Formats: sequence, structure tokens, C-alpha cells
Amino acid sequence: MLKDKCFIIAELSANHGGRLNIAKETVRAAKRAGADAIKLQTYTADTITIDSKKDFFKINQGTAWDGKYLYDLYKEASLPWEWHKPLYDLAKEEGLVCFSSPFDKTAVDFLEDLNTPIYKVASFEITDIPLIRYIASKKKPIIISTGIATIEDIELAIKACKEEGNENITILKCTSAYPADPEDTNLFTIPDIKNRFKVDSGLSDHTLGIEAPMIAVAMGAKVIEKHFILDKKIGGADAHFSLDEKEFKEMVNAVRLTEKLMGTVDYKMTEKKKRSREFSRSLFIIEDVQKGDELTSENVRSIRPGYGMHPKYLKDILGKKFIENIQKGTPLNNTHFI
Repeated sequence: MLKDKCFIIAELSANHGGRLNIAKETVRAAKRAGADAIKLQTYTADTITIDSKKDFFKINQGTAWDGKYLYDLYKEASLPWEWHKPLYDLAKEEGLVCFSSPFDKTAVDFLEDLNTPIYKVASFEITDIPLIRYIASKKKPIIISTGIATIEDIELAIKACKEEGNENITILKCTSAYPADPEDTNLFTIPDIKNRFKVDSGLSDHTLGIEAPMIAVAMGAKVIEKHFILDKKIGGADAHFSLDEKEFKEMVNAVRLTEKLMGTVDYKMTEKKKRSREFSRSLFIIEDVQKGDELTSENVRSIRPGYGMHPKYLKDILGKKFIENIQKGTPLNNTHFI
């Protein structure tokens, strides 16, 4: 991950349309859009659930997937494991980091063979402490989403990582709704995660648009993850809340601009500031005065520009005497009076 700027992840997820060439072109598009990384998901329908038509396995939560059974959804959405290596290789050629979310131990072992540089724990897997422990044991940076998490869930996940000797942990604020409503996004949680758990924090964003990532970066997010699709016409399980190339590029540009605007804590006097101070106020003689005249509020005022004495001295100099004749519009200095 990056040290000096936010790490921006394009989430491929189910946005491959069931075709390797679409997945590959999505990787290329992510690079064009300015992403730092492309993230996959490594599972099969059989590794994430079972093929059952009991009501427990039927989605009924007011989502775009309602009416589908989990097994059928994951079978449709999963990325074939034989595609991983060509996608990892292509990402490397494009200068992108490629990594994945494993959903069981066999997926972790598979990703280890690919020498994956990072692991991501999906929101719904944060309660799977044995899986988190196994991932953490690989000593790679680990990113964990918190969409369904309680504070205790987050504490347990972090504890499991640390007990495996892995402290390279980033926790992402996430709202597990697809899409997520702005009023449920609660970006103030991002700095709280950092302060409360002493880890890097970021945002896995499911809102529509690009505003949330901009605000998240302003709140200290070190990682932004957003679902990415080559073309929304491809359709699929995640298309309705994903950004296309144009939208993702707009988000990246907005995030990078936000980083520039945030900058650093800075009070130093730069050359630009020095030049701009010429437009600040200072003490000027605003009437023609004669030697021996008193300095009064009628002949000396604080006005722009900034070539005279500092206005803080006005009270102290009133009543003193001019020692020479001076024209209106002259910057006042301490050689003009006694």
C-alpha cells in the first residue's frame, strides 16, 4: 500500500460478465481510471455456502438480489479460479497491485501460490475468526471491512491478527447495503476507528457517486475501495452500484485533489504569503502633516496596503509628534515621529 497518499482499490467483484476478456479489459480500464489496485474475490458457490432451497438460503432483504438463493447468486457471481493468474499477470504488466478476498482456507492457499501481496476480509466474514487468523498467519498486509461488525467483532478480528504476529492491519468503514444510503454511511467512524483501535482506517464505499470517498480522505482514510465495472450494460450482481471508467476516474481525480487541498499543517511564511501580505493593513499617513503636528486618528489610519507599521502600534503612537513634513499616502514608520 502507499505511504504518502490514499490507496485506491477498484473492486472487480462480480463485474466480469462471465467472460475472461471482459475481466481483463476491466483491469486495463482500472489502470486508465487511476486506480492503484484491482481486487478480486476468491470463492466458489460450494466454498461460501451450500446448495439448499430452504428459506434460510433465500435472499429477502429488500435488495436487488431478493428472491435468489445464495448458492445460485454466488455461482453466477464467482470469478473462476483459473482466471486469477492471468489477471494477476496482467495487473502486474499494467502497474497495478492485484489481490483478493478469500472466503475459506483453500482460497488462502490458492492465493499464496499466486504470491498475493495483500489480503482483504469481506464484511460478512469479519465474524469468521478462524479464517482471519489463517489469513493473518501469512504475514501479508490485511484489510478488513466492517459492514456488519460490532465493536467486539472488530476487537476480536484485530486481536486474532496480532496473536498471529500480524500488525499490518487496515480497518475499513463499510455500510453493507447495495447501494448504501448517505444517512447510513457515518463517515465520522473513519477517524474513530483509527483512534479507538490504533490501526489505519479507510472506506469500502457502496454509496452511489463519488462524494463519500472525497469526504473520507478528508477524514483521514488511507484506503478507498469502490466497485468498478467496464460498462454497466454488462449487468450482473453488482452492476447497479458500481462505477464505470469515467465515473471512477472522476472519483480518483476528486480524491487526489482532496489530498492536495488537505496538505499538511503549515504556518510557515512562504514567498507567496509574503507577497500577499502587501495587501494587508498597515499604518499610513492619510493627510499632509507638518513638523510638530501630533499623530491623531485623523491623520494616521490602518488601511491597505501593508507597507507601513503594524496596526497593533496605533494606540501607542497617538499623541506623539511628527519630526518632518510628510505627504498624504506615506507609509508610517518609526523614523517619522518622537
